[in-house]
Amino acid sequence: MDDLDSRLVTLLRHNARRSISDLAADLGASRATVRSRMEKLEKDGNILGYTVILRADTVELPVRGIMMIEIEGRVTDRVIRTLGGFPEISEIHTTNGRWDLIVELGAATLADFDNVLRRIRLVPGITASETNLLLATPRSTRARL
Repeated sequence: MDDLDSRLVTLLRHNARRSISDLAADLGASRATVRSRMEKLEKDGNILGYTVILRADTVELPVRGIMMIEIEGRVTDRVIRTLGGFPEISEIHTTNGRWDLIVELGAATLADFDNVLRRIRLVPGITASETNLLLATPRSTRARL
């Protein structure tokens, strides 16, 4: 990916519905160039798709954290399916090292956050966990409204 592709991807991250004409104007490139770059990025698998961001997805919950989770045996898929049903969990990552999963979660209050931590720890197959509160996010590549 060259500089033009990177700038194009940045613009698409902020609004993937922008017209080719608008993108071309911002990039200082022709519409044909922008269209062909997008097609190539899609064909090469750099752009996997486009999505909708709901207002609810952009609301920052006041209490956020990451939870590292250790799983016993071979029940990772079952644990991931169970955790997927928790509305407080925004992302689930598999990892290597001491922890098997890293979960990003949020809640409106510390009491709510504590409650979800207790519920997660009760999931069968989870043997240990460690949680860290996220205090600030000085940089993020997630789209903002």
